[in-house]
Amino acid sequence: MEEFKQTRTQKTKKFLRECRRVLKITKKPDRTEFKTIVKVSGLGMALIGLIGFLLAMGKQLLF
Repeated sequence: MEEFKQTRTQKTKKFLRECRRVLKITKKPDRTEFKTIVKVSGLGMALIGLIGFLLAMGKQLLF
């Protein structure tokens, strides 16, 4: 049980070190980059919604 607890603690510490490293190298996006991200995300959501709508419509028409 002691070995499991120790490895779990080590894994948690390693994970927290990795999280800190990632947070140090990330940056806040500028206005144009943010707008691009919003557009692409919105387009992706609309596309997924359209596919779901078409599948539901096809199901209604077939059954």
